[in-house]
Amino acid sequence: MEDWRYSPERMELRGDALMVLMAKYGTNDRLNGPIYECAHDWVSAGKKSTDGLIEYYEKQYNAES
Repeated sequence: MEDWRYSPERMELRGDALMVLMAKYGTNDRLNGPIYECAHDWVSAGKKSTDGLIEYYEKQYNAES
């Protein structure tokens, strides 16, 4: 059985989420783990776009904005 979270569309969204988060927070070693975790959680939650991603990250991962 194929995991829907790793379909081409979901992988594209995961890449978009990583780009949005890294553009906002950079590639600081301290934040890399939470950024990747957030992108994974976002995709796994079935989101269709990156709308609201920054707010979600700041709320769930206590990022400094």
